[in-house]
Parts: sequence; structure tokens; C-alpha cells
Amino acid sequence: MKSSFWSAGHKPTLFAAFLYFDLSFMVWVLLGPLAVQIAADLQLTPAQKGMMVATPILSGALLRLLMGVLVDHLKPKKAGLIGQAIVLAALAWAWFAGVHSYQEVLVLGIFLGVAGAAFAVALPLASRWYPPEHQGTALGIAGAGNSGTALAALFAPGLAVAFGWNNVFGLAIIPLSIALAIYLIYAKDSPECPPSKSLHQYLHVLKDKDAWWFMFFYSVTFGGFVGMASSLTLYFHDQYGMAPVMAGYFTAACVFAGSLVRPLGGNVADRIGGIRTLLVMYGIAALSLFVLSFGMQQAFAGLAVAVAAMLALGMGNGAVFQLVPQRFRKEIGVMTGMIGMAGGVGGFYLASSLGYSKQLTGDYQVGLMIFAALAVLAMIGLHSVKKRWRTTWGSSAVTAARI
Repeated sequence: MKSSFWSAGHKPTLFAAFLYFDLSFMVWVLLGPLAVQIAADLQLTPAQKGMMVATPILSGALLRLLMGVLVDHLKPKKAGLIGQAIVLAALAWAWFAGVHSYQEVLVLGIFLGVAGAAFAVALPLASRWYPPEHQGTALGIAGAGNSGTALAALFAPGLAVAFGWNNVFGLAIIPLSIALAIYLIYAKDSPECPPSKSLHQYLHVLKDKDAWWFMFFYSVTFGGFVGMASSLTLYFHDQYGMAPVMAGYFTAACVFAGSLVRPLGGNVADRIGGIRTLLVMYGIAALSLFVLSFGMQQAFAGLAVAVAAMLALGMGNGAVFQLVPQRFRKEIGVMTGMIGMAGGVGGFYLASSLGYSKQLTGDYQVGLMIFAALAVLAMIGLHSVKKRWRTTWGSSAVTAARI
């Protein structure tokens, strides 16, 4: 399996897609690791903090659909170039002009959402080079660009202490520009790019109930991952009184765990089937989030539980995208955009609800427990469709992939 995977596809494109995705995600969630320092300077309430870190997630979610349309009409490489140019311009504006109010930080968050839309570029760019039996692994590697969220958590708080949080926006331009240069040189569009579709054809996909199931499943796995990635710095700071830099390190550990296992989730799904993998991951995520909602007494105990949740959610992300290309291979561009949009909406809900939970009740318990319940609902939903999926588009007569 391993050797045949590396002899298939186009490795430079796979690497370029990963790097593009990685640095885009770093910028997408940048407000989360900086939230403690920004909130202190702008005197934000807990609900405003939650909305600040959630706004780029929602913006990225909605823009993923637009980016999915651009991918199908302009091909992935050109669509990615347009998105990255917008993000670089937004960072330059924030750096030169400065961010001085809650409203301005929300406007910046909207533009940083364009970086989150990179999901709809990187995955089709990589996917179209690989055959069905290697989709989980290929999309897992490209999707491991989620680890960019860990880079933000690891470096942004410390850079903010050293240079001021506003200058972090300028510093972020450097690695983003390098990633863009590599992307322009090495990424190639697959010759198997499907013809572009009309808006009517995009909306037609939504008539298929499987599209809605995938959107719901990913809203839990990816929504949980990115919502936690954006909120954990605030959580560790509020729950344990950590300094922003240490809270960032704790967050980075959680996010690295969830990011690095995404390829593993895709690979395991290739081997034992995406449905079986997802059922286990939803169970682990639900249990971990439920336990975390009670607020562990020791910081390292809280870290361990948060890491367990992120591991499950990260592997779940890989497993969902092992299944999607099997069901919607010809519509992979638009489906990546739609499913990615749903994932972002889930992340927006989690991040914003944690802020409101903190403001209304004094802790994060209600927000975490509701999301744990959503993971249980996803398990129930998956049980309800698994027989139909395995006997129709996922049967051995139709595909060589394990479903």
C-alpha cells in the first residue's frame, strides 16, 4: 500500500498543497492565540472574545463555497493564488494601519477567513492526482496542513510579547509569501480536472441527502477541531490562570496532535473503512469533550483530555475525506467547498458558544457538553446510513476502496 501510494500521483503538488494549506491555516486562526493580549488591550467581554476568534472561522466557512466554485471554474492553482493575494493584502493593512477596536478586529477576522477557504483549494488540487484507493492517504497528507493552527499557537503569543501583537500580522507575511512562492513553482493542476459546472449544477448537489450527511459529519469533526484550536488559548488562560505564552504552548500541543493524525485517520480509513473509523472517533471525541466540560483540577490533566479529543477529531477529519471522493468524485471541488463550509460553521458555533457559555454561566461547561452531544448524534446518524452506503456506491462491485 505504502510503496504503491508513493509511485502514484504527483508528489510536488501534494507537498505544495500541504504547505499552502499549512501556512493559510496558521493565518486563519491567528486571532485565537493572540486573543488574550488583544482582549486585554481592547477591553473585550467574554462573549466578544468568543466572537472575535469565531469570526474568521465563519468567514472562512462561507468563503469555502465561493472558493469551491472558483476551483471548478479557474482550476485549483489559479483560485489559490487569488485567495492568497487577498490574505496578504489584509495582513499588510492590519500591520500598517493598526487594529484599534472590536469592530476593526472583526473586519480583519472576515478577511482572514479567506485563508480558511484554502481548504477548498488544497484538497481538490491533491485529490485529482490520486486513484480511489489512495484518496484517504492523499487527502490526509494535504489536510495535515491543519497543523498550521499549531504554528500560530506556538509562536504568535511569544512574538506578541516581544514585538507587540499588531506586529505579528506583519511578521506572518514572511512565511506566507515563502509558501506562496513554493506553491507557484511546484503545484500543478491535474490533467483530469473535471469541466466547470453552472451554479444550478452546484445547487443540484444539495438535493442529494448524502451531501447533507457529509456536511453534518464534518461539522462535528472539523468544527470541533478548529473551534477548539481557536478557543483553547483562552480556555487554558481562564481555567488555569496561565500566561498567554504558556497557554499558547498548551494549545499548540493539542493542535499538533489533532493535525498530525489526520493522515493517519485517512490511512486507517483506507485500510478498515471510513465508516468504522469514524464511529470510533466520534465515540472518543464525545467522551473526551464531556469529561473536559467538568473542568479538570490540574492543568496537565486538562491538557491530556483536550489532546484525546483533538486526536479523535483530527483522525475523524481524515476519515470523512476518505469517503467523500468515493461518493462525489466528479463533484469533488464543489463538495469540498460545501463540506468545508459546514465544518467551518461547526467551528464558529463551538468557538462563539464557548464565549457565551463563559459570560452567562462563568465557565465553559455548557458549550462543551452540547458539542459532545453533537458527536453522539453524528454516531447515530452514521449508524443509520452505513448499510445503504455499503450496499450502493460503497459496495465492492463499484469501488476498490474500503467503505
